[in-house]
Parts: sequence; C-alpha cells; structure tokens
Amino acid sequence: MRRLLIAGSWILGALLIATVFAAVRMNAFLHTPVAANEEGTVFEIESGATFRSVSDALAAKSIISHPVMFRAYARWLGQASEIQAGDYRIRQGTTPVQLLEQFTSGDVQLYSFTIIEGWNQWELLDALHQDVNIEASLTEEDWPAVLDELKAATHHPEGLFLPETYRIPRGTSDRALLKQAFDLMQTVLREEWAGRDEALPIKTPYEALTLASIIEKETARVDERARISGVFVRRLGKRMRLQTDPTVIYGIGKAFNGNLTRKNLQTDTPYNTYTRHGLPPTPIAMPGRAAIHAALHPAEGEELYFVATGLGDGSHAFSATKAEHDAAVTEYLKRLRRQRQQGN
Repeated sequence: MRRLLIAGSWILGALLIATVFAAVRMNAFLHTPVAANEEGTVFEIESGATFRSVSDALAAKSIISHPVMFRAYARWLGQASEIQAGDYRIRQGTTPVQLLEQFTSGDVQLYSFTIIEGWNQWELLDALHQDVNIEASLTEEDWPAVLDELKAATHHPEGLFLPETYRIPRGTSDRALLKQAFDLMQTVLREEWAGRDEALPIKTPYEALTLASIIEKETARVDERARISGVFVRRLGKRMRLQTDPTVIYGIGKAFNGNLTRKNLQTDTPYNTYTRHGLPPTPIAMPGRAAIHAALHPAEGEELYFVATGLGDGSHAFSATKAEHDAAVTEYLKRLRRQRQQGN
C-alpha cells in the first residue's frame, strides 16, 4: 500500500510538473510576437475556412510556431468558429492572443477606391470593373435597378455618387460601394442645401447637383469655382442661355470624338445649352462637395462670360460684357495659334 501511495505521488507530481511546464510554454507562445514583415504581413482567410486550416497555414508561412497551441487556445475560449473571412495585415509585435482577436473581430485589411470629381457613369462603371478588390458585376443596363434599390428619385446615375476615397475590404460588391457613395452624397447635399445662399435661381437640391456638375467639368481650380458659379447663376437669372461646352459634349455621349464642332453647338439635344434655356435635365458628371458648395454660394459680381486663357494652368478670363468677352476669345485664339506654331 505504501508503495502504491509513493507511486501515485510520483505520478501526480509528474503530471503537475508537466501541466505547469505546458502552461508556461502556452503562456510564452501566446504572448510572444508572431513573425511579420516590417510593413506588416498580409494573410488571407478564405470564406468557409476552418480554424485548423487557418492555423496550419499560419505555421506553413512561419507566422506562428505552434499551430496546435493556437487551436487549443481558440477552442478553450470558444472562438475557433468565430473567425471571419478577409485579408488581414499582421503587424510586427502582434501576439497570438491579439491575432485571434483580430481574426474574430473582422479587423481586415482595407483597400482604397476613389471616385474622381467629374466622372460620368461610364467612367465610374469602368473603374469598378478594373479594381481587383471589388466584386463588380453591374452593367449600364443595371442602373435603373440599382437606383431603385437605393430609392433614388431618378434613374439617371450622374450626380448621385459623391467623389471621395472609400476604404473597403477585398470582395466588396460594386452595389455595396455605390450605396456608400450614394448615402454620403445625400448627407453632403442635405448639409449644403440647408446652408445655401438666399434668392438663388436654383429651386431644388437636384438642380444644385446639375449646376455643380457643370462647374466641376468647367474648372478644377479652387479659386474659380465660385466665380464660374456666379456667371451661371446670373445668366439663369437673366434668362440667358448657359452656353457651356461640357453639356453639349455630354449630350453627344459616347459618339463624341474629342473635337467639338460648330455643328455640334448648333445640333439640338436636351443637354445643348447653346440651343436651350435653363439647366440641362440632369447632372452631367459626379460633382464633389466643393463644386456643390460653389453652386449654392456663387461669387457676387457683374461677370456674365468666361473663356479659357490658354496659359496651361486651367485658368479662365472673366468678362462682364460681350465686347470684353469677344476680346478675351480673340486673345485665347491668338495664344493657341502661337503655341501650335512653336510646336511645329
């Protein structure tokens, strides 16, 4: 009996020592940083992946040293089934404890997608299709259905999606990104409309988007947006035609070859502001917040005309009278001729 007690004590002691040793090893493993590059190591968890396959993949990439311990820890916490699919950037200093938290919280790597000011619907769709991080499936024929889903008041996409840089996880659908851009545009438009100047000839937020889209296409210069807005607002107030080339080009559509002719200016379309009064029926591009702000806060003055200077800096010459404008146009054409002669 004494021998059995002694043997049992030895066994219990050995088990205790083994348990303590295992606990020490587990603790050391869980709080020792994993292997990661200086800029961070990107690791993908595929949809439907098991925790065993994830831990084995981490070990195969030499990110963790003990996949069995990692699995045991996750199962002990009951989190082995809670990992989320996606790309994860594992940064230097991350421990297995933090890594499991990252995987279960869905703290995935985000990628940038930028909608550029002045894009039209075709350029937006093309960019969505070209981005490898976006699940893109939409075509031009899908716009009405998409806009119905967004509860938009129009089936015309231009002007509805705010130019901005969006941070998205890989695999984001084009519809999900467009919803973000649509919702953000609605927020911005509400804010800008609420703070608009009084006595504008712009009667609805949608008209503001339309004018903003024209301003966006006319200039990229911060110092000119409000002045160009002032010209258009004064012309609208005087019942003068806007006579802006970007609307004519938009009305031509995909058939436009880059050369705007006199015939184009004389051919009537719903978007030809040389042949029709007032704003075109819809926006012609995606305006940014600055252009929307300019549309609703036009600069004061007497200017009714503007033309490019041809100086290469995107600037325009502004005029209050037709005679001044004609002189500015003549100077612009002279400058173009000189530049062509110097280029030959």
